[in-house]
Amino acid sequence: MPRGHHDVGGLPGGSIDRTEHQLEDWEILADAINQALGAKGIKRTDEMRRAREEMDSEQYKAFSYYERWVASLESILAEKKILNREEIDRKLAEMEKRWGEP
Repeated sequence: MPRGHHDVGGLPGGSIDRTEHQLEDWEILADAINQALGAKGIKRTDEMRRAREEMDSEQYKAFSYYERWVASLESILAEKKILNREEIDRKLAEMEKRWGEP
């Protein structure tokens, strides 16, 4: 079985930055949304993993940790027909207009 783009265990990847760093507001919000959707039974950990595994390889590599979370949550919400991608994009545009880009 070929290695997926998400399966980087054991591969050289450079050093890990272990210094303390402040999370951006949107990263804190992404974590809160993830936790809330889990608590409500809307998404499960295995669904998040599957969504990341199915993500386009180049997109996966280009995204940060929390960007992958957001993209995975968007996919799950669309799959379950809770929100469609157009609704998510429209709400994002409203937020960017109000608060500026993240």
